[in-house]
Amino acid sequence: MLAYQGNAGRWFDPLRQMRLMQHDMNRLMDSLRVPALPEFPLMNIWTGPDGAVITAEIPGVSPDDLEITVHQNTVALRGQRMAEPVGEGDILHRRERVAGAFARSLVLPFRVDGDKAAATFRNGLLRLDVPRPDADRPRKITVSRS
Repeated sequence: MLAYQGNAGRWFDPLRQMRLMQHDMNRLMDSLRVPALPEFPLMNIWTGPDGAVITAEIPGVSPDDLEITVHQNTVALRGQRMAEPVGEGDILHRRERVAGAFARSLVLPFRVDGDKAAATFRNGLLRLDVPRPDADRPRKITVSRS
């Protein structure tokens, strides 16, 4: 421990003082930091032998404002969520919901059959069913006895 007795007869630890200053600076920096926003929309993806299912939470977005494209093993989702209008003379105190254009691209571990892909939208939840092409589906091979 590096400490010494000062002129007033009190013990002084310069390393303790440095730790206290660092603690205060960390608290200050944490208070200035803007919290990171999660990617929008939030998605779940699961795969099986026949393809993949992708769900996305997109509240406040009309299905007409969505664009979904499939190319090889990539599924892209684009859209726009409009901000709620604030009335004239009203004061906005907080806006946490993200508004504006969004885009997400997902790379799947296999090619998908875009011609057979289907999308449904209900209660703010988008569901994409993207099947594998028949040629890419796993096949069981029977072993014959020789």
